[in-house]
Amino acid sequence: MEESQELALTQLRKSVEKLSSSTEGYEKPTLMRFLVARSMDPDKAAKMFVDWQKWRASMIPPTGFIPESEVKDELEFRKVCLQGPTKSGHPLVLVITSKHFASKDPANFKKFVVYVLDKTIASGNNGKEIGGEKLVAVIDLANITYKNLDARGLITGFQFLQSYYPERLAKCYILHMPGFFVTVWKFVCRFLEKATQEKIVIVTDGEELKKFEEEIGAEALPEEYGGRAKLTAIQDVLLPQSAPVTLTNNNV
Repeated sequence: MEESQELALTQLRKSVEKLSSSTEGYEKPTLMRFLVARSMDPDKAAKMFVDWQKWRASMIPPTGFIPESEVKDELEFRKVCLQGPTKSGHPLVLVITSKHFASKDPANFKKFVVYVLDKTIASGNNGKEIGGEKLVAVIDLANITYKNLDARGLITGFQFLQSYYPERLAKCYILHMPGFFVTVWKFVCRFLEKATQEKIVIVTDGEELKKFEEEIGAEALPEEYGGRAKLTAIQDVLLPQSAPVTLTNNNV
């Protein structure tokens, strides 16, 4: 297994060079994510990797992360919380959908998605090797109305995870899905890869809820969801001084 991985990595690096780019500065965990996302096909992984490099260069400023000042309109709703780590050691990002309203500025919303994903990944670093960290997401649909529906926003989030954050999603739980949202969800699923759909759990009954609580763990789960943690808006989470390093284009 180790030999086949090393061979695939070597082929990936060569394929990236053929596309007039370079893997210099990128560690094995990062490159392996792209290989796994493309079924260990070096050429397909190389194309995905180069597309990701170009995307990061166009989306992220030289500092390596999107400043809160650029997404303050989205942050003011306090709809995204950052918790964790879960029992599995992953940071937990929680979306309170009842506080979300479709953005009138799609480009800015995309920046917000990147801000959330980058900060969530950075929070789970804890000084370990950078490149292979994963996150757990919870989408809470409790008390939503038609004003909160935003299929395009949901699709954007999942497509970013699929295209630009390969193998970053460990699991995604969807809570309190109302009947009227089922049609919306079926539409969203048309844009999700099979691998992504397999990581999504729609919690619908008591047994699934119990399993969800056990997998997340009381220390990471907010009190409002049966745990012992304080619900914390993502902008209120202060990362260690060294954490911004994890947001450089080489690692995300």
